[in-house]
Parts: sequence; structure tokens; C-alpha cells
Amino acid sequence: MTLILDPDDPAGWREAPPAVDAGNDRAGTGGSRLTDGLNPEQREAVEYRGPALLIVAGAGSGKTRVLTHRIASLIESREAWPSQILAITFTNKAAAEMRERVQALLGESASGMWISTFHSACVRILRREAESIGLSSTFTIYDSADQRTILKRIIKELDADTMGFTPASAQAKISKLKNELADAETHARNANMNDPQEVMFLEIFRQYTRRLRAASALDFDDLIAETVYLFRAFPKVAALYQRRFRHILVDEYQDTNHAQYSLIHELTRPVAREIVDELDQHGILVRGLTDGSGAIPGASLTVVGDSDQSIYAFRGADIRNISEFERDFPGAKVVLLEQNYRSTQNILSAANAVISNNFDRKEKKLWTADGDGDQIVGYTGYTAHDEAQFIADEIESLHRAGVAYRDIAVFYRTNAQTRALEEIFVRSALPYRVVGGTKFYERAEIKDAMAYLIAVANPVDELALRRILNTPKRGIGPATETALATFAEQNELTFRQAMRAADGLGLGPKVTGAISALANVLDEAAAMLVPSAEGLEAGTNAGAAKVSDVLVFLMERSGLLDALRNSRDPQDETRAENVEELVAQTRDFDRENPGATLVDFLTQVSLVAAADELDDASGTVSLMTLHTAKGLEYHAVFLTGIEEGLLPHQMSASEPGGPAEERRLFYVGITRARKRLYLSLAMSRAQFGEVAVAMPSRYLQEIPEGLIDWRQSPGMATSRGGTQPRALNARRGAPGGAWGTRDRDLERFSVTRSDKPKTEWANRVTGTVRDNGDLTLAAGDRIRHTDFGEGKVTQVTGEGTKRIAHVSFDSAGQKKLLIKIAPIEKL
Repeated sequence: MTLILDPDDPAGWREAPPAVDAGNDRAGTGGSRLTDGLNPEQREAVEYRGPALLIVAGAGSGKTRVLTHRIASLIESREAWPSQILAITFTNKAAAEMRERVQALLGESASGMWISTFHSACVRILRREAESIGLSSTFTIYDSADQRTILKRIIKELDADTMGFTPASAQAKISKLKNELADAETHARNANMNDPQEVMFLEIFRQYTRRLRAASALDFDDLIAETVYLFRAFPKVAALYQRRFRHILVDEYQDTNHAQYSLIHELTRPVAREIVDELDQHGILVRGLTDGSGAIPGASLTVVGDSDQSIYAFRGADIRNISEFERDFPGAKVVLLEQNYRSTQNILSAANAVISNNFDRKEKKLWTADGDGDQIVGYTGYTAHDEAQFIADEIESLHRAGVAYRDIAVFYRTNAQTRALEEIFVRSALPYRVVGGTKFYERAEIKDAMAYLIAVANPVDELALRRILNTPKRGIGPATETALATFAEQNELTFRQAMRAADGLGLGPKVTGAISALANVLDEAAAMLVPSAEGLEAGTNAGAAKVSDVLVFLMERSGLLDALRNSRDPQDETRAENVEELVAQTRDFDRENPGATLVDFLTQVSLVAAADELDDASGTVSLMTLHTAKGLEYHAVFLTGIEEGLLPHQMSASEPGGPAEERRLFYVGITRARKRLYLSLAMSRAQFGEVAVAMPSRYLQEIPEGLIDWRQSPGMATSRGGTQPRALNARRGAPGGAWGTRDRDLERFSVTRSDKPKTEWANRVTGTVRDNGDLTLAAGDRIRHTDFGEGKVTQVTGEGTKRIAHVSFDSAGQKKLLIKIAPIEKL
């Protein structure tokens, strides 16, 4: 009998289970109890024994079940002690779920396993081995906010902000380098020292590293990088963990970055004979673990993942880690899990067809035993509001048929797309929440842009002025702001008047110039809103600039949009898109409300932004980006904005592998749906603040005809005289990619051109809202709606500001309306 030291066993010693035999493909498992109910491929993945196993787990194919049953099988068959198993996932939630499932299968005998995230496992190792790398075992872990605080101080001390550096941009670049296992000195060897930007960044990186070390602190990226460094620099320390962990299992392997990949490689290295002998001499028992040569073979590695769901390249995830697994581990066993337990066959057939257009992937076809299910529904709207109204109507139809709101999700590629959805959902009294993001009007950059408009419309609004005083950064700090406020109070002036009189404050030429310049921009914008002499005489707004023109002027002259566009912070690209969406909204407003004023626009926005969140016993509809949707599933899924420039996103065109990653994103979206899938697009879409003809996404062409039931807005505003769904109007295989973008193609897709006389679309929906004050409605009342025409109220539910009218419209059918803000009048 061989004994081994088990650090997690109170007695310290246990009988060693037999060594993993790399040549033995199969071993006894814990009997049929752990394999009952598994399909043949799942069973093979649970029972296989060998040095390396790749489980290619398609969406909804039961990968967590396979992983947990594999772990339980190793323990129950006494091939490994729990303490010899290291299972790694990406989130604490996934780790907790896996731990609970194994404990449910094995009970108390499962205690002692390491089931954790990459970061948690590395923290445990580093706490034990901190002294080896010159750290205290009580080292602090800095989160993102701590990192930004330190970087903010460094950037200020170095005056690096004058070169465009921000804490967020420096943090992102440092994180990227650390995930590639590059420290400041490694980066210095490859840096272009003739570039002042690069020299400054290097100094920021060096100072940041020194400050962390002085505080005995590590950031999250350090946790993995330092563990890899520890193992490489101290082979004997690495040997303790290589000896201990005999079975390593990694979930979501397609999402690993270079540092995580390197950590796995270090842990699965064999322990050389000379180190084994040294461990033996130190009383660390290794008998029963060695092979014929006296070395300890590398741990058995099981990785689970799906290259078709690799969508995090922007975070450093490297798809090659999974696509080249068999090259990294020659002789690795590959098991394909293709049976899907989530979606209908129609949904899976669409997903298979789309993803088959990507090369450099392990070929697989998802299938289900549960039948074809409903057709996918396709919809082409006139505008984003039209698309949003279709989605709201379909959600209500599903809800009436018994589907809970919580089982419905709406996905989009960019956060800016939520604006039209939110406006229509609020107006339609649909309970919703934005998952992993902020509601459109609560986003900081939207509040900043709105504050500029408010400051123009209401010069005495001090709150708005203070918000924009140093946004974007103009070198006006809190002390200056206080001095302005004090000066205003002492001289009985408004804050705006104090800004105009900044010359008299003795603040220094640079700050004074910045304040005066901002005051002048606001005054010029206010002058744009004054009607012409004829307009004033007639009591109209004639001659005054449109709201959209004023907003564009403010965004350009203030520098807010340029600051976001030119920032190195990757998040600022999204913020710029959101501000451009606000510009597009003002253009919609101007078009739909001729002669309306800036105050009218601000009123409309405040009505939508202030609408109370609706409560419903069946939860809320989830709105989220496609990236956030990974790992989730819903009864019904709406995939919106399936258009060129959105999906695939225009930014992907210039990135290697960009369109392929965007296709994987579409695939992830499709495979979230269990029973119902809706694909929608608009014929015109605001991009960069301009409303332009939107081209259907090339990916729509990849879905076989017959899987989608195409519906579109009534009327003839479609090419080919309305004989085909507009989303499929382009020639398949057209020159220049799936969709040609020559002038004639744009002309063919034009919403104003048709072979037959043009007719207006019956449901061309606007985003109009109205303050209805204390309007009361009752069943039987007749109303008129701006978009839907006349209808009859069938019932009224809810109370106070949450009262909802259920209306049967003469031509538009059943709708729900939030009475407080719906654009209706009682007849």
C-alpha cells in the first residue's frame, strides 16, 4: 500500500489511487449511476481516460452535466482524491454551480476539490508561495477602481493627460500587456522610444508597477501572470502543484487568453526525475505517482469549449487555444457534443447554416430530438421605431399566450440601439430592464449632452452648468467651480452670468479663457434658437434653428464628441455612438414635430426618462447586447438590427478575423432561443447621427429559405414591387461580397424607389410621447393615437402614473398604452 500526503485531509495521509495511465484509454467508472441518462457522446466524454481530452460542446449540449459527471466519476471510482482535482471556470457563479452539482452526486466525499475561477485558484497558490516572489502573504488585491485611482495620480503627476492619457486608457493597455505576460521591462525592449506617446506610457507602466509592489499589492491581471512567473522561475514550487493536481478540467476554453493558456501548460508539465528525487528527500511522498522513468507524468487535461462561441477577442481571448488544441497536445481525444437540449430544429438549422461559413473550426452540426418547432419570424421595419413597435406587439402577443416576460429577451449589437426600443417599450407599458448596462437616458455621456441643451434652454440651471463646466476636460477644477459660485452669490449673479464675467475673478489666463469660451458657445447656441423677425411677429418659431442643429453645434464646438472619438479608452467608442444616437433622435424629433422648440424636445425626453418602472408578476423583458447574452437562454429571443454596419459591426471590417467573430456573435444570439426566434431589421437606420438607408446583413443570406417566415411593414415601399422579403432582395453571391454596395444597389434598396406607385406604410411608427396630465379613460372610451389612428379602450389596469389602457384599434389591432405619456386624445 502506498501513502501520499494530502494537504486537505485532516490526517494528512491517504492511500494513493493508481497513477493515470496515459496509454489506457478507458477505466472503470462509478458504474451506471453516473452515466444513466447521458447520450453516447456525453458518456464517452465522462468515461474516457487519457492525457488530454477536448470536449467540443455545442450550445445547449449539456456541457456542465458532462463536466460534473466526469469529476464525480473520477472520485467515485477512486482514480483520484478530490484534492487531486482542479476544475477551472470563468465566473464565481459557474464555479458554485459546478461544486453544488458534484456534491449532489457524491455528498460529503466531494469535499477538498478545487473548483474555482482562474483568479481564485491563483490567489490560493500565491498566498501560500508569496515569499518566493518577494510578496507578503497578506498582499492586497486591487480592483478596477483602485487601479484607476493609482493611474489617475500617476497621470496627473506626469502631466500625461496633456498627451491624451486617461486612467481608463492606460488601464486597458496595461491589462492587455499583462494578459500577454509582458511586464514594463519586456514591453520596453519592443517599444518605439522615438515615439513620445510610447515613452510616456512606459513611464506610467513602470510607476504603476512600482507603486503596486511598494504596497504589496497585485491587480487582477497580476494574479495569473505572477503565478505563471512563479512556476517558471521556481520549478520546485511548480512541482508541488504539478504533483498535486492530477486531473485538470477547464470550462469555456475558447475564452482563455495567453496568460491563462500558459498557466494551464505549466500545471500540466511532467515533473522531472531529479525534482521528484528532491521532493522525496524532503519527505514529500511521490511514490505511486511516478512512471517507469522515475518522473511524474503530466496531469490529465480536459478542456470544454466551442470555437463557434469565441466572441471575446476584444478582451484578449485567443481562439487558437482551442482550434489548435490537438497540435498542442498530440494524441488528444476529441469528443463532439452535437445533441442540443435547448432549441428547436429550425433554430438549430439556421445556426448551423450561418456558422458553417466560418473556416478554421471543428465541423459539427447541432441537432435535437424535440422536433422542428415554429418557423423563425423575420421582420423588416421602416425605421428603428417601427422595428421596436413590432417587437413590443409580438412580446404582448407571446405574453397573452402565456409566456412570462422574464422568459423573453431582446438582443442588439450596440448599446445605442436601446434608445428606440426603450421609447416604444415605455409608451407600450412593457416592463423591461437593461441587463449589464444602463438605461439610455441614465448614461453619463447622454446626461452630459442633455446638460448642454438644458444650459442653453434654461440659463439659470446651475446644476446643468456645473455638469458641463469641465466636460470634456478644460482644466477647470473644483476650486475654480467654487470660486465661480461664490462670486455669483456675492454679486447676486446667476452662475451663467458669473461665467461671462470670469475675467474679473483673477483665475489666470488659461482657466479664464476656458470659462469664457464655454460661455460664448452657450450664448451662440441660445442665439440660434431665436425665431426670425417674421416668426416673432407671427408668434411662431419660424427662423429658429432646429433642435438637431443646435445639438450638433454644441457637440462640435464644446469638443465633447471629439474627446470621446479620440480617446484611447475602448469604452469611449461606445459612448460616442450613444451621443450620435441622441443626435439622430433630435433629427427624428425635428422631422416629426415641425416648428417644435428645444423646450418641447427636453419635455418629451424627460417624460420618457421619468416614466416609472412597471411591475409585473411575470418579471421583466431583458434587453442586452449580444456579448452579454453569452451563456443565457430564453423561451423567445428577438435579434434586432441585423444590418450591415451593425452586425457585422463596421469596426470589424478592418480587424483580422473580424467578420468571422461577428458571425460567431450572431450564432451565439440565435442559439440562446429555446422555442421562438425573431430576426428584425429596419430599412433606414441612424448611423453617426445621420439617417441612412440600411443594408440587410450578409448573414441573413446564409440562412436557408423556408426556415424564416418573413413579415414586413404593409405598403409598397420595398424593392421588386413587394414580391419578396426585402431582407433577401440582394442577389446571392453578388460581386463585392454577399451584398454589393455600388450605387445601383443602394438605389435598389432605396425606401423611396419602387417599380409600382409608392404607397405610405400603414404603421410607420414615431417615438412621440405626450404629457396627458390627469387624463382618465374607461372601458368603452374611443381614442385617437398619433400612429395607430382610432380605437376603443377595452380595459384599464394599474394605478396612478402606472395606469395602462388596453386598446383595440380599428386598423392596428390590440395595443397596450401607458396613459400618462401615450400620444393619444379622448374622442
